[in-house]
Amino acid sequence: MEASLLSSRYERHIGKKFAFCAMLLAFDIGNSDITAGLWKDNEWKHIWRIPSRPDLPELYFGVKIRDYFFESRTDLSLVNTIVLSSVVPAMTDKIKNVSRTLFDKDPIILGPKVYNQLPIDILNPFEIGSDLVANAAAAYFKYKQTCIVVDFGTALTFTTISGAGKILGVSIAPGLKTAIRSLSQNTAKLFDVPLAMPASALGTNTVTAIQSGILIGYEGLVRNMVLKIRAELNEECPAIATGGLSSIITPLTDFFHSVEPNLTLDGLRMIGEVVTKR
Repeated sequence: MEASLLSSRYERHIGKKFAFCAMLLAFDIGNSDITAGLWKDNEWKHIWRIPSRPDLPELYFGVKIRDYFFESRTDLSLVNTIVLSSVVPAMTDKIKNVSRTLFDKDPIILGPKVYNQLPIDILNPFEIGSDLVANAAAAYFKYKQTCIVVDFGTALTFTTISGAGKILGVSIAPGLKTAIRSLSQNTAKLFDVPLAMPASALGTNTVTAIQSGILIGYEGLVRNMVLKIRAELNEECPAIATGGLSSIITPLTDFFHSVEPNLTLDGLRMIGEVVTKR
C-alpha cells in the first residue's frame, strides 16, 4: 500500500529530466534528526534533515525523501549504495523499509555484523553507538594518527581512536541543546534561550545567565576533556569537531585542528566503500 502511494504520487513526473550519475546515500539517524547525505562526484551534493520521529509512519519518511530527490531533480534509480547508522532502534526498520521501497536496495546497517569488515578495532561493539564508530572511522581514514573526535549533537561525545585504528575510549556529556532545554524547562518561567555565545560571563537576566553557564561553561568542559585525554595518552593528538552545533562555541574554533560538520556522513560513506569492495 505504502509503496504504491509513493509511486503514484510521482507518476506524472516520469517525463522530467534528471541528473544521471551513480550515487551513495547515507542516513545518520540521531535522537533529534535524521541527516541524509547524497554523495556524488566526490562531494556531498545534498544534505537533508528530517525530524527523528518514531511515532510517524514509514510513508511520511518515504514521501519526504522522495520529495527531496524530486526537488533536486535527481534520479532515485542511480543510488547504488545506501549506508545507515541509527541510535534510535524504532527508526531503523522504518528507514530500511523506505530504502527498499524507493531504491529497491537493502542498506548497509552499521553495527556488529559490519564491524568485523572494517580496518578498525571497535570498543564494546554491542554497546558503542554506531555514529561514534562512523566518526572514528572517518578520523582514522582521513588522518592516520591518534585523534579525538568531539561531536556536538544531542549528546556531547568525545571518541578517541589511535593511529593504529583502535577506539581507545569514549566520554559522554549532555549536548548543548539538551542542557539548555533542561534548564529552561525547569525554571519558574519558561524561556526560549537561543544558542548564541553571550557577550559576558556575567549574566544579567535569565537568558544570558543560562547562555553564560552553558556555552562558556561548555567551552571549559571541552578544553578540559581534550587536555585530560591528551595527558593520559601522553600525546598531542588533534581534536576534530563535528555535529550540527560544532561551530556554536566560537572561542573553540582555533582550539580544534578542524571543524568538520559532515564527519559522521564521511565515515558512513567510507565504511560503505570498504564493505561494498569486499
